[in-house]
Amino acid sequence: MIAFDHLLDQFLSLFLHPPCPLCGRSAKTVICPHCERQLHECQLAHPHLQGKDQVPLLVWGSYSGLLKRAIAQLKYEKQWQLAQPLGERLAQTWLQASLFPRSRHPIVIPIPLHPQRQQQRGYNQATLIARYFCQVTGFPLQPNGLQRIKATDPLFPLSLQQRAQQMSHAFSIGKQLKLHQPVILLDDIYTTGTTIKAAQQTLQRAGITVIAVCAIAKS
Repeated sequence: MIAFDHLLDQFLSLFLHPPCPLCGRSAKTVICPHCERQLHECQLAHPHLQGKDQVPLLVWGSYSGLLKRAIAQLKYEKQWQLAQPLGERLAQTWLQASLFPRSRHPIVIPIPLHPQRQQQRGYNQATLIARYFCQVTGFPLQPNGLQRIKATDPLFPLSLQQRAQQMSHAFSIGKQLKLHQPVILLDDIYTTGTTIKAAQQTLQRAGITVIAVCAIAKS
């Protein structure tokens, strides 16, 4: 009976696939071929950008079109499975980039949410993306390398000066972080770089070097 059930499951899997979280079509992988093509159109031709304070910035795509929708679905609609294709695409871009040294064995730290925000959402989307990024690159993940100790207001309606004030002393070093390893900071969206800069400064004050910043999209 067990063998028959297994064969039945295999047979049904040929015809029944989970719906694409972006359009509802049947999809053999997380995203259907139709949405794969649309997502590909959001990819940046030149992903290497100059980051704040001379830290290299690697961004996979433009915060527009289906990529913008995919990030929103991941963040607000509990479509956790979308972290896989996003994280894997970012990782593949990293591995193809000759800009970054691969011999330094960095650890990856996702930008954390404040505990209240994470409790409301149920998860940190940057951490989910980072897990798949690390699976492809082989870099170790330190999901609690940074802690967000300051509850901040949404930054998008604020000026650059107001953003900087909001993010001042917003982070602290996680207790389990090893201080001798270089770090890659990872977030879902890179806008003005205010959040990343605040996280980077927190690490630098502890003597930790940030060698690169990675993000799925730049707005």
